[in-house]
Amino acid sequence: MPPAARRKTSVTLDAAALDAAHDLGINVSAIADAALRKAVTEARRARWLDENADAFARQAEWHDRNGHPLADILATPGKAAWNV
Repeated sequence: MPPAARRKTSVTLDAAALDAAHDLGINVSAIADAALRKAVTEARRARWLDENADAFARQAEWHDRNGHPLADILATPGKAAWNV
């Protein structure tokens, strides 16, 4: 797999935290990259949940009215799955 494209950027960080990271040998770029990836993933998930909230609500309403279509085969605590 080819390495991901990288781009230089400038960020402003707390001086004491940056100095401590350097003293401890912490790779600030790697930490920032990982934190940014995590934040992007969480923001995308939150956006997707928000964009699909109406569909989830409609599905829940349908299940309330009709029950779950696989209720007879779903596993529940203390009950075996795929009951016959």
